[in-house]
Amino acid sequence: MESGIKAGVLTISTKGAAGLREDESGETVQRMLEEEGFSVVRRHIIPDQLQEISETLMAWVDEDNLDLIVTSGGTGLSPSDVTPQAMESVIDYPVPGMAEAMRAESLKKTPHAMISRAMVGVRKASLIINLPGSPKGAGENLSVVMPALNHSLAKLGGDPSDCASQ
Repeated sequence: MESGIKAGVLTISTKGAAGLREDESGETVQRMLEEEGFSVVRRHIIPDQLQEISETLMAWVDEDNLDLIVTSGGTGLSPSDVTPQAMESVIDYPVPGMAEAMRAESLKKTPHAMISRAMVGVRKASLIINLPGSPKGAGENLSVVMPALNHSLAKLGGDPSDCASQ
C-alpha cells in the first residue's frame, strides 16, 4: 500500500527534545501516515525554538525534498508556542481550509479548539501541516485532513486533472 509519498514527522516539544517526555504524538502521526501508505523517511523531536523549527522545515523541503511534513506541538497560546510563527516564515502560501476543518471538527469536542493557531501551508511542492501536541489531538486532527492528502499532494506535484473529476 506504499504511495511513494515521502513524509516527515516533526515533534516540537522542549521537554521531548530534552528526553523528559515520550514522543507519543509523533508515534501516533507516524503510525497513521504509514497505515495510509505514506513513507515516513524523517522523524525528529526539536525544542520550541523559532529558528530551529524554521531551519528544520526548510531543510526537509529544500534538501530532503519531502512531499509532506506533519508537525505536532507548539500551536497554542503559551509564550513558547512558536510553531505558527515559524510556519509563516517558511511557507509560500497558507492552505486555510485544512486548518479551519481541523479546528471545526475539534470544536465539537472541546471549546479549547478555538485557541489553536495551527496552520497548513505550502513551501515549494511540499505540504506542511501543524497538529496539536497531544497524541489524541494530533490523531483527531490528522484524521480530518487525511481524506484530502493524496489529492492535495497530487495537485502540488503538478497533476493537471480537474478537481471535480476526482
